[in-house]
Amino acid sequence: MKNILITGGAGFIGSHVVRLFVNKYPDYNIINLDALTYAGNLKNLTDIENASNYTFVKADICDEKIIDNIFSEYNIDAVIHLAAESHVDRSIKDPLSFAKTNVIGTLNLLQAAKSNWNGDFKNNLFYHVSTDEVYGSLTDQGFFTEKTPYDPHSPYSASKASSDHFVRAFFDTYRLPIVISNCSNNYGSYQFPEKLIPLFINNICNNKPLPVYGKGENVRDWLFVNDHARAIDVIFHKGKLGDTYNIGGFNEWKNIDLIKVLIKTADRLLGREEGASESLITYVTDRAGHDYRYAIDSSKLKDELGWEPSLQFEEGIEKTVKWYLENTDWVENIVNGDYQKYYSEMYENR
Repeated sequence: MKNILITGGAGFIGSHVVRLFVNKYPDYNIINLDALTYAGNLKNLTDIENASNYTFVKADICDEKIIDNIFSEYNIDAVIHLAAESHVDRSIKDPLSFAKTNVIGTLNLLQAAKSNWNGDFKNNLFYHVSTDEVYGSLTDQGFFTEKTPYDPHSPYSASKASSDHFVRAFFDTYRLPIVISNCSNNYGSYQFPEKLIPLFINNICNNKPLPVYGKGENVRDWLFVNDHARAIDVIFHKGKLGDTYNIGGFNEWKNIDLIKVLIKTADRLLGREEGASESLITYVTDRAGHDYRYAIDSSKLKDELGWEPSLQFEEGIEKTVKWYLENTDWVENIVNGDYQKYYSEMYENR
């Protein structure tokens, strides 16, 4: 029986990965480690919280001693490392927190894996989940591939790039068995409402302004979160040790065009006149160092491991908007207190 540690498993992407592994692999013990900071939410996992092969551990990956104890206590065989500070705006305000969690936290996990696996790595794996933002920014042409040089532009992407380098260094120096994936923007259920899609769905529902950076011309590649979880499953079980796999949706949208699709979908599902909420669009000062375009080439993952996205964007957006409209209690429990203070600081005074 494999004992798999999934870090950040109460977060947006992590909760989908935990749910998939708990349900799909009853012979695995899934240990979900999360510090339950602002974006971690155990309500994301109420459907599997009593599963016999699931254990939740509240801990901070920055605590070296606790992490080492967890590896020993649960006899961890493999790690899927998703825990990270991930919001670019927050990284601009507080880069040190991003360096601490994303770099030192990752290094603590690597050290614990190396020491507890005792150099006999036959049945072990350290899977590090990263982002396409480490590659920097594209013009209107080209795609990020696994060979694209790193060129991070924000404190967030710089911290993730650093953690990627540490993971590869442990493979090269100690032969620790690792794989890395770099993924494009995710969307779907249980996403913390500081991110663009859930933020705008909630604002449309409440007739609040829709704050668009600059002119809304920045381009992102969007992937349905369930497809990302499926890709992680495939890479975890079939990926080549030491390799990197890019995960993308082949699904580029300018921010302003994506927002108009959101508005059209939400207005229809809310019984409003189609496009009525476009009047809520408000252009705000652009983000510092805002990357123009991200676009992932996922052909390696498709050709070598057989993965590809399952949904077209419009279908995924329909599912996503419906979920948030049907789970207003989940949203309301989050959109208060500290989050409201943060929201005001980031958007309402710009």
